[in-house]
Amino acid sequence: MSVNTATILIVDDENDILQVIKAYLEKSNYIVYEADSGKGALQLFENLRPDLVVLDLMLPDISGEEVCRTIRKKSNIPILMLTAKSSEDDMVKGLLMGADDYITKPFSPRELLVRVISLLRRAQLQTERRGENTVVFGGGRLSIDPELHEIWVDGEAVSLTPIEFKLLEILSRHPKRAFSRLELVNLIQGDTFEGYERTIDVHIKNVRQKIGDDPKRPVFIATVFGIGYKFQVNEDV
Repeated sequence: MSVNTATILIVDDENDILQVIKAYLEKSNYIVYEADSGKGALQLFENLRPDLVVLDLMLPDISGEEVCRTIRKKSNIPILMLTAKSSEDDMVKGLLMGADDYITKPFSPRELLVRVISLLRRAQLQTERRGENTVVFGGGRLSIDPELHEIWVDGEAVSLTPIEFKLLEILSRHPKRAFSRLELVNLIQGDTFEGYERTIDVHIKNVRQKIGDDPKRPVFIATVFGIGYKFQVNEDV
């Protein structure tokens, strides 16, 4: 993807706003597609796989939040949320759903363009930084590169200790397989692992905190009671 020739999907049921955004982006040489409903947006997304989505929060059929959630299950492309709602709660809700940025109506087309350029540059940089062996989970929320020994969560690099990284790598290489604490101890023994089986719990707790995984509603690392842990991806989140 080139930042200057990216494909952008605009989703808004207000035709005047839709056309203004489209004209402004096309003037900057972007390839632009448009949808005026949630269902239409999801269909175009599946067919086109655009590089970025400008998404209105208020749509006549499916809400913008639901469209955002559905896209995020399948892709980590940048999503710019566009809405008339301006409260902090609405902004936080949109970002938690998976949006990358948030702009409220009325807005300056120039400001929207600047944000689009910024999101595309960030996405391109993240792609360039990742190696060929990068494995992506949860629609792009979590990326692991065993060769570079790096992980990214929601596009941001996260620092893990060697033991934490190896734990996450072992679990993610065998999705849905339950590992006992003793198995995990033996598998990471070569990293000068210190302590006993229960020390695994401490390292798992640290990994969860760093990748933003809630143990009460885990997306990636689930506790298997009476055994240990397993890697999963809860696509409903």
